[in-house]
Amino acid sequence: MNFLQLYLSAGLLILGLMTLLWLLSLRLKDASIVDPFWGSGFVITAWFYFALTPDGFPARKWLIVLLTTVWGLRLSLYLLWRNHGKGEDFRYRAWRQEEGSRWWWFSFFKVFLLQGVLMWIISAPLLAAQISPTPARITLLDDLAVVIWAIGFFFEAMGDWQLARFKANPANKGKLLTTGVWRYTRHPNYFGDAAQWWGFYSIALAAGGWFTLFSPLLMTYFLRYVSGVTMLEKSLKPAKPGYAEYVARTNAFIPWFPKK
Repeated sequence: MNFLQLYLSAGLLILGLMTLLWLLSLRLKDASIVDPFWGSGFVITAWFYFALTPDGFPARKWLIVLLTTVWGLRLSLYLLWRNHGKGEDFRYRAWRQEEGSRWWWFSFFKVFLLQGVLMWIISAPLLAAQISPTPARITLLDDLAVVIWAIGFFFEAMGDWQLARFKANPANKGKLLTTGVWRYTRHPNYFGDAAQWWGFYSIALAAGGWFTLFSPLLMTYFLRYVSGVTMLEKSLKPAKPGYAEYVARTNAFIPWFPKK
């Protein structure tokens, strides 16, 4: 199969997975189960591409599926742990109240289908990196990808770990975390997530998949301006004392030294 055929097949796979997840959410009355599936969905898709691209360069195929698996499973497991026992996320509860009796079917389009379409679009580099048999060697772009991915993984995983420890201490209630990686960026986890996708794109670029540039651009845009930084800061600014000062001295996204 060619790129388009494989890509469309993955779209059908994701549609099926999201439909099953939606049906489960109706039974559990909890649409927020879609959030932990985000990372795992990419893992499943990456291995789906792996299985259907026998002519791809093996070392590059293994490189991208392993990096995707580490990223996706860590993210899913972290979100499962963080959300355990807390019920439905406030965003979905608000939508459930707004839509009333039609939420059961409306949630399929507004939550599950939407995330499924984004997952399918963004997964393009995972296929482009695996379908091409050339170059049949690990290149400088592959090496660069590992470096970019590692930086991103450090910021995302370390940011989540430091925030979890901070919140676990009752003495920090109502306070801001401004140390560790949070000293250099207000959203190290979102930056790290975006950086890892630029790493995935670099592997695809090494295999000639330059045309999948839309994937990291879209992921970065959503994390920075839609569902990530912008959405979170709307609730943080009025709620946290000292947040204005933190904003003034700390970059929102890309890590840098604090301003004086």
